[in-house]
Amino acid sequence: MKSLLFCVVFLELVWFGYGYGQSQDDHHPLAPAFFVFGDSLVDSGNNNYIPTLARANYFPYGIDFGFPTGRFCNGRTVVDYGATYLNLPFVPPYLSPLSIGQSVLRGLNYASAAAGILDETGQHYGARTTFSGQISQFEMTIELRLRPFFQNPADLKKYLAKSIIGINIGSNDYINNYLMSERYSNSRIYNGEEYADLLIKTLSAQISRLYNLGARKMVLAGAGPLGCIPSQLSMASGNNNNSGCVTKINNLVSMFNSRVKDLANTANTSLPGSFFIYQNIYDLFHDMVVNPFKYGLVIPNKACCGNGRYGGALTCLPLQQPCLNRQEYVFWDAFHPTETANKIIAHNTFSKSAKYSYPISVYELAKL
Repeated sequence: MKSLLFCVVFLELVWFGYGYGQSQDDHHPLAPAFFVFGDSLVDSGNNNYIPTLARANYFPYGIDFGFPTGRFCNGRTVVDYGATYLNLPFVPPYLSPLSIGQSVLRGLNYASAAAGILDETGQHYGARTTFSGQISQFEMTIELRLRPFFQNPADLKKYLAKSIIGINIGSNDYINNYLMSERYSNSRIYNGEEYADLLIKTLSAQISRLYNLGARKMVLAGAGPLGCIPSQLSMASGNNNNSGCVTKINNLVSMFNSRVKDLANTANTSLPGSFFIYQNIYDLFHDMVVNPFKYGLVIPNKACCGNGRYGGALTCLPLQQPCLNRQEYVFWDAFHPTETANKIIAHNTFSKSAKYSYPISVYELAKL
């Protein structure tokens, strides 16, 4: 176990050095820091350090940058590309032993695979840091890791206010909670509208916590069309719509997303000095699935590395041989996009010309 941890830390050291070289250019960073919260879609390796089944610290994960880092992808995630648009280095995982000293000043990633808005979500995987737990880690970061670098509270407050806070959470509250009626009771207690209300009520309180800690520029990513992912397609039988996705599941997600967008609008008016952005991941990703050729993609519904129907019955296993034409796939494994898909999503939500970021792009938010 110790030797495995040493290998992970060594590879992280190599990766962080690589990340600095690849992510920064001669331009000044657009924001002082990028702090990331969420689940496996944006986890940069936190789950490597906790006792959990939700890990991606083995090949072929990471195959397209040389080694696995704990990212649930063949390469970079959306927030890796997002950091690039902000002229910042890749954001290191909070739990890494390397996330100390001045390295934390450019931001930290608190995301944890299997995490959800609700504390119970994903508990069948073992340990994971819930969104509430991630916010507590952010609070400790401010007090123990950041405060010593600022001579007075006003400077720290300004730094936090100008930093970008990225939040990508909620998918697991469906696929690893509500849609698992054999393990979780919520689908028997709440209908779709009521469950979405519960999630948003909880999320609103969590957003307020971040605001009270000093966060001002926050990015809320909506959930993608979960009815289109290989894991759900592998279980579906005859209830797909014309796009090949499971309509019932996508309808549930749409209820949640409409409320996330409303939450962003409400927070902009109720939390003085804040600016919230909503990223419409659902419509973008759905378009990638329905019109893959438009984005240079070819295979929209099958995992590049998976097993069974659509490659979604069992996700990517250690040392499994993935597809060779990864750049043509929307999905890397049973749940997660490929690096190519992540690059497309980031371009449409973080860049100057972002089409699916409301009311402005993250790039523009950073310039405010």
